[in-house]
This record gives sequence, C-alpha cells and structure tokens, in this order.
Amino acid sequence: MTYVVTESCVKCKYMDCVTPCPVNCFHEGVNMLVIDPDECIDCDACRPVCPVHAIQPDSKPDLEQWLAVNADFTKRWPRITKKKDRPTDADKWAGVPNKFQKYFDPRPPEG
Repeated sequence: MTYVVTESCVKCKYMDCVTPCPVNCFHEGVNMLVIDPDECIDCDACRPVCPVHAIQPDSKPDLEQWLAVNADFTKRWPRITKKKDRPTDADKWAGVPNKFQKYFDPRPPEG
C-alpha cells in the first residue's frame, strides 16, 4: 500500500505534509503535490496533517486514477523536501469539488 494525493490538493497545496515525510517522497507541481508510490513507506505521517484530507491510502476504493496521477507526475516534477508557503488563496479552494478537470496544471513550478 502507498498513499496518494487526490483532487483536494489542487489549488490548495498547503504543504503541511512535506515536513513529516521521513523519505522525502513528495513532488511539487504548479498547483498540487504528488507522492512517489515507489518511495512511500506507508508510515502515515503525512495524511493526518493535511488540512483538506487530500492524502488517502491507495487501498481505498476508486483511487486508481490518483495512483496513476501520482506515479506519472513524480517523474515530471521536482522533489520537494521543505515546506513552502501555501498559495495565498488556498483557503478559498479548500472543499471546492471537481477541481482536477478544470484547474489542474501539469507544469512543474517555476524556478
């Protein structure tokens, strides 16, 4: 089992999950984070600190899409090992449904 970042992270990207990860398996995109499923050790350190409950175990039903998204984008985006500032409008996007189709940005962060 591994953990995956789901749609709730899109445009929120709080990053509270990055610091407690003992194996640095998070990767950063423009408006979301993903977890490398090959490096996640299933320690559950990240899940409880996510304020929007975006991190879920891949064993939950209907998360196959998110496992694929996480696996794909860990190959494209840089690893993140330190928490950065969240987007200034993160709270506005918390709880907004159906963000992936409309707002997901596949680019890596600038800089």
